[in-house]
Amino acid sequence: MQLRGNPEHPYSLGELCPKVNRFLKRVNADDRVLYPMIRTGAKGAGEFRRATWTEAVAMIVERVNGVIEQHGGEAILPWNDAGTQGLIQMSCLDRRFFATLGASRLTGSICGNTAKAGTTTTYGSGRSTDPMDVRFAEVIILWGTNTRLTNRHLWPFIEQARANGAQVIVIDPLRTMTAESADWFLQPLPGTDVALMLAMMHILIRDGLVDDDYIADHSTGYDDLVAHVADWTPERAAAECGLDVADIERLAARYGSTKKTFLRTLIGAEHHENGAMFFRTLACLPVLTGAFTVHGGGLSRSVGSWNSLHVDDSVYDGTGDHNTRQISMNHLGRALTDPEVGVHALFVWGGNPVVSIPEAGLIRAGLARDDLFAVVSEQFVTDTALYADVLLPAATQIEQFDLVPSWGSFYMGWNEKAIEPLGEAVPNTEMWRRLATAFGMSDPLFELDDEALIILALTNVDVDLLRKQGFLRYDIPEVFLPYAAGGFATPEGKALLRADGLAALGLPTLPTYTAPAAPTAATPLRLMTPKLHTRFLNSTYSSHHGSMEDGPFVELSAADAEVRGVGDGDEVSVWNDAGMLTLTVRLSDRVRPGLVAIPWGWWGEQANVNVLTSAVDTDWGGGAAYLDTLVEVGRR
Repeated sequence: MQLRGNPEHPYSLGELCPKVNRFLKRVNADDRVLYPMIRTGAKGAGEFRRATWTEAVAMIVERVNGVIEQHGGEAILPWNDAGTQGLIQMSCLDRRFFATLGASRLTGSICGNTAKAGTTTTYGSGRSTDPMDVRFAEVIILWGTNTRLTNRHLWPFIEQARANGAQVIVIDPLRTMTAESADWFLQPLPGTDVALMLAMMHILIRDGLVDDDYIADHSTGYDDLVAHVADWTPERAAAECGLDVADIERLAARYGSTKKTFLRTLIGAEHHENGAMFFRTLACLPVLTGAFTVHGGGLSRSVGSWNSLHVDDSVYDGTGDHNTRQISMNHLGRALTDPEVGVHALFVWGGNPVVSIPEAGLIRAGLARDDLFAVVSEQFVTDTALYADVLLPAATQIEQFDLVPSWGSFYMGWNEKAIEPLGEAVPNTEMWRRLATAFGMSDPLFELDDEALIILALTNVDVDLLRKQGFLRYDIPEVFLPYAAGGFATPEGKALLRADGLAALGLPTLPTYTAPAAPTAATPLRLMTPKLHTRFLNSTYSSHHGSMEDGPFVELSAADAEVRGVGDGDEVSVWNDAGMLTLTVRLSDRVRPGLVAIPWGWWGEQANVNVLTSAVDTDWGGGAAYLDTLVEVGRR
């Protein structure tokens, strides 16, 4: 069996990301979980015995019913994420299952929701320009996105634009592999991007580089914005961002020199306390210049908001009055360790929260509770699965049927099952059917097979053509300018340069800069947790790829290393009040003095950077401010 990209796909052009080109080895790995397992040793020890599905399900029913009888349905917490991607395998029947049990509801988001919320504040929705239209741009600004690593299918379209004379500008606090490929790289201090954007607005307005007609016809609040940014001089922003005044002047002038300026960002920048404000403010820039009126101009972020043209997953929502309490996925550790919250049964699927969620130490402590019953559905014994009371075998992407909407292009994919699941692994949909039957649930949704579940959520889709081709473009014209004539999804149909609705949340109505928390004497270094490796991004893609990457390590500037008396290759501690890691120093010019970087995604208690990270909420959107974490480094 071989795994290859589809050369006929207009976006991927047949290229596989390195993170999936060893996927078949993962599927057939000797250490894969292929049978139900029941814990026999201490929690966290990873000691299990093989069980039958009948025995495992019976134990789940008995223990969960006991929790409901003693504590009520809200003592049950479902936790899932996008480790299993696709319309029905990521989240579908689980919604009806937990609604019927009266369980607590999971809210918040590791990634994506904050970016969408910020963009929606300005545009009324999260929708933006077709990423592939970057090939028509004259100026491309990649802001807070390591495109060559995490969005490599877009890179050929960027190179196509550059071959036609486009300039590629990268703005990032880290000198990434994308920054190394840029025509011009700007490296602001972490969390100061909004100050840079406000100074750009100041210069655009000062120098008459705005589109007065577009602003008048398709925006509200411009006069207020003009007054608001009047004192955001390049000198003021330079002091905040750690940049030269001349570079800020040059950036704004270049941005305003052509409408064919293409802003591209993804979700990285949302992981700050002012994460939503980053996207809300960035969304104002193409409105000021009228960049949406031309092919090759505008703003492009995740295209997930366009999925709703053809997919309505609300058909899977729990029926009736399901208004149980909400618990943030980013505060899992707090929920599991706070007796007042009282979580006594936990279901985890499609994710590895011990590795992916902040405050990993708290999560481990909560999972280790003797009075917590934990059910984990997984493909491998992850750091989270080590604590499972019942571990269920999950199918992989090639062993299950699904529809895969896109975050990166205007094409949805048909995920045909290539092989039958190995061992006794099952798709998530089948797991929920078995559990629903065992709990005596009679909802007719559980009687539908996977194809029927998909078709139920689709509108205006030629399913036969989708199945035949393997992909289908959304019902969007090839030449597409979403906001050329306004049409923003706000009540006024205009972009909101002043967003009055934020006042009700206690937030500023105009784009506003809030400085990140200042370093302290005890924790003088700001920590970033980037995805640095081409094959090693998260639990879904890391297994059997880790050996191909070096690490983990802590990147440190030469200046910061000298002050601490450490050198390249030395073993050091990295710590704050949340925890401590022991890592090897890598001297690097990728980080500025005052900034350290530890690659995200490594497993194991001594490698997991989320032992250190902050779970402080983003300004709005329900995210977590990972990147506002402060640490110290040294021998200890």
